[in-house]
Amino acid sequence: MTESGEPGPQPQPPRKISAWRAGQGFWTVAVGVPAVFSVMRLWIEAGGELQTTLLLVANVGPVNLLAALFTTATRLVTTGLVAVFALGAVLAVSTGDWTRRRPLFARWYIMAPPWFLAGLFTIALATWQIIYLPLLVVASVAVFQRELTLLDWPRWRWTATVAAALAGYGWLVAPTVLQAWRTGELFAVALLVVPPVLALCVSGPLPRLLVRPAAALAQPGIAVVLLVAAVPVVMIPVLPMTVTTVATAAGVPEEVRGHVISTDDVNTVILQERGGVRFIDNDDIQARVLCPTAEELVRYRLWVRDFHVEDSLLGALGRRVRPMAPVSAVCRIPT
Repeated sequence: MTESGEPGPQPQPPRKISAWRAGQGFWTVAVGVPAVFSVMRLWIEAGGELQTTLLLVANVGPVNLLAALFTTATRLVTTGLVAVFALGAVLAVSTGDWTRRRPLFARWYIMAPPWFLAGLFTIALATWQIIYLPLLVVASVAVFQRELTLLDWPRWRWTATVAAALAGYGWLVAPTVLQAWRTGELFAVALLVVPPVLALCVSGPLPRLLVRPAAALAQPGIAVVLLVAAVPVVMIPVLPMTVTTVATAAGVPEEVRGHVISTDDVNTVILQERGGVRFIDNDDIQARVLCPTAEELVRYRLWVRDFHVEDSLLGALGRRVRPMAPVSAVCRIPT
């Protein structure tokens, strides 16, 4: 009661306060981590120079940063979550009769709703490179094994379904596997052949003696692998790579390779690939070509039914709309 006799504010129940604080913490992480991650990318791209970093921050919009973060980090995030839930599913099945505390990944798998797992695998199916999609088969069998057991099919139906699935997969990838074998691309052969075979025996519990060692080694191992894999993601540029042909006083054109920061009525600002910022008068620019980065250059000359193995399904559909143009010769300037 207050001095005037009116009832004072009632204290919130502890559970509501805890939920409110948890929500605040979630949104702080959800907004703050991508922002810090984006600034780190700009800092690395600027070569660690403060003034160049400030120039990039002033000219690179948040939409560009968000788009670059989504297109480059989605594959890493889905890979980590698929690995976590695949291992968690195996550990959960292996510890189904335990009365003591289960491993961390097993608890995460049990708490994950089926709709979240289905959405995760759908995003991974659309964004992973085609050559790595067979690994998704192994992970999906491990993650959805509890749903598969609910079907209660007779053995003959399971045998016919698995045989039909393997036959369809063989028809899909057999020409690619033969081509990869003839050209000596053994890693590609292994990625296309081994995972579907491994999927036949990935479900079910592990031997009891292997559960604790598997959890103790695999859980920190996945975290370390993801941290190592995140380094290239941080270093991927957020600005387009171009080669700009600039007229010089000597009459010999100069090719300036770098990332375009901004363009106005007077100057074009380019962050050079070898470091440093270049302000070029627009009247001196003769031509400009958009170039792929080194990470975008293809390694394999393999196709799965007209889809390049290093494209994602989204990328492959995009190439149907806009076929890839030949790389210009000026993009091959030695650095």
